[in-house]
Amino acid sequence: MNIYSEISKHMDSGTACILATVVGKSGEGPVEVGKKMIVGSDGIAKGTVGGGALEFYARERCKELLADRKNLLEKYLLNEGEVIKDAKTLPMVCGGEVSIFYEYIGPDACIYIFGGGHVGQATVNVLKTMNFHITVIDERKAVYNAFKGADRKVNMSFTEFIESEGIEEGSFIIVCTPSHKHDYNVIYKVIELGLKPQYIGMLCSPSKLNDFLSRIYKKFGKNADLSNLYSPIGLDIGGGSPEEIAISIVSEILVVNNGKTGHKHMRVGDFKW
Repeated sequence: MNIYSEISKHMDSGTACILATVVGKSGEGPVEVGKKMIVGSDGIAKGTVGGGALEFYARERCKELLADRKNLLEKYLLNEGEVIKDAKTLPMVCGGEVSIFYEYIGPDACIYIFGGGHVGQATVNVLKTMNFHITVIDERKAVYNAFKGADRKVNMSFTEFIESEGIEEGSFIIVCTPSHKHDYNVIYKVIELGLKPQYIGMLCSPSKLNDFLSRIYKKFGKNADLSNLYSPIGLDIGGGSPEEIAISIVSEILVVNNGKTGHKHMRVGDFKW
């Protein structure tokens, strides 16, 4: 199996994987240095780091590290009942020691931009300098054809995209469609389907936000979970050009993704009732 072609597939699709590589071995064991295995977000493993308890444990470790987006170097003693410093003992009888380096390969997050107009294009121009996988959705053929820079662009109605593909858990959504109706429908569909992005930013005015909230509460009740809604979108840095708005939006995404606090958001309230 060509491990690197499998990694390339993950990178092209914006899905993450963990590459586990045997980087050290002493004594007896079922694997040689350099053997590799990847585990994707679907939990499917390809390649091998030796089989048996070692490989089972490595697969489970990959799943944990995928959730945390972290790298790790770990040593294993393949001799049940014995203990050595800085190594995890596995239920095997080979007697040797194996070190595996786990490498996270993938975007820091997936970002969906609904609306490829001036703000959408300016936002992608900023985002594409960073390690994000960017999908832009717009149903307008002319806008779709003119758009540049996204990892993927989709010419489809906004709600149809959500219904057919969903939204990756923990992702970021930017809602900047050409109409209030489309904005509402995007967020409505996310709530209706129980999807779990960590951020939904909507480009809007305070009056538009009030109308949006009244419609959402009427449909889903006052207990609708809007804790991940940031609207008006962006940090309060001033400026009204598409480029300035884009920097404001990307700055807010970085704040949320990096778990920072203390910044002045444009967001009205915290939407937690």
